[in-house]
Amino acid sequence: MKIHEYQAKALLAQYGVPVPRGEVARSVEEVEAAAREIGGPVVVKAQIHAGGRGKGGGVKVAKDAAEAVEIAKRMLGMRLVTHQTGPEGRVIQRVLVEQTLPIERELYLAIVLDRGLGKLVFMASSAGGVEIEEVAAKQPELIRRETIEPGLGLAPFQARKLAYEIGVPTASANAAAAAMMALTRAYEAVDASLAEINPFILARDGKVCALDAKINLDDNALYRHKNLIELRDLHEEDPLEVEASRFGLNYIKLEGNVGCMVNGAGLAMATMDIIQHSGGSPANFLDVGGGASAEQIRNAFRILVSDRSVRAVLINIFGGILRCDVLATGVVAAAHELKVRVPIVVRMEGTNVELGREILTGSGLDFTVAEGMKDAAEKVVRLAQ
Repeated sequence: MKIHEYQAKALLAQYGVPVPRGEVARSVEEVEAAAREIGGPVVVKAQIHAGGRGKGGGVKVAKDAAEAVEIAKRMLGMRLVTHQTGPEGRVIQRVLVEQTLPIERELYLAIVLDRGLGKLVFMASSAGGVEIEEVAAKQPELIRRETIEPGLGLAPFQARKLAYEIGVPTASANAAAAAMMALTRAYEAVDASLAEINPFILARDGKVCALDAKINLDDNALYRHKNLIELRDLHEEDPLEVEASRFGLNYIKLEGNVGCMVNGAGLAMATMDIIQHSGGSPANFLDVGGGASAEQIRNAFRILVSDRSVRAVLINIFGGILRCDVLATGVVAAAHELKVRVPIVVRMEGTNVELGREILTGSGLDFTVAEGMKDAAEKVVRLAQ
């Protein structure tokens, strides 16, 4: 689950990471009040779940409250387009009004899980303020790493080592190390899947501060953090993905025109691959799970065909826990209810497969039954075109 910058900073501050003074605002009046409260120059930052806000016009500096108001009038309600939002952009519904700081240097800090090692890795770089992917591609030697041992956290000597390696002067090294250890505590405490500070700044007075912050929370651990669930902003998520989550379905919208409904994440990935291999492009990832009911299947199918970009649907099911007759019953009910007009290709194998095929053929609907994954992919790609 993604959260906004202001929410991430509030979490980090609880664990001792230094952050600028700031207030979130949802109206021009709130922007003016926040700017007057902070005093002096402020920065107005759009709060959306995407990077590249500065380049898209979503980060502006105001010399005083009056200028902050003028910026807010233009920014609030604006559709911000960045390289991460896609051409449709995101509507700015709130902004963060924050104090400006005298920046001496911009650095980079992040924590991610290295699945190969089975451990967290703390990354730091002297090349802050730019996309870390760009640094990794062009100057990988600038990214320094320390492995975090489970149960121990980032050790003080590791934090100081990273601080010196990215060029933090001796006078500020302890403060930088303390911020790194605090970031690690926050990451572990909230069960994050990503924590990133870019830029992590060294100010002219020698102090350090998280000028920006990004935290992604592990959905699988949210049952332990009821208070963090409240941070979810449904306006920043795709409506179909939000709808799918209501029924316990794993759905991710993509950019193709072939809708996919599959049971099991591995089979879903293989299905998308073979569609691509056959010259098509999947419109989504949809895993209905191994034990889906007919009602879940009906809702999954309804969500699938609600995507206007879908030109054909491939249903690829291996009937183990989810029996083929249960799948067929749910699909037929949904197709009748929704008056589906797009072609539907079905490939089923496993428990009660013959009964499932009888239900499909006796439904009076025009289903295309495929023999094997290759045949199914080729048929659905041809129908989508």
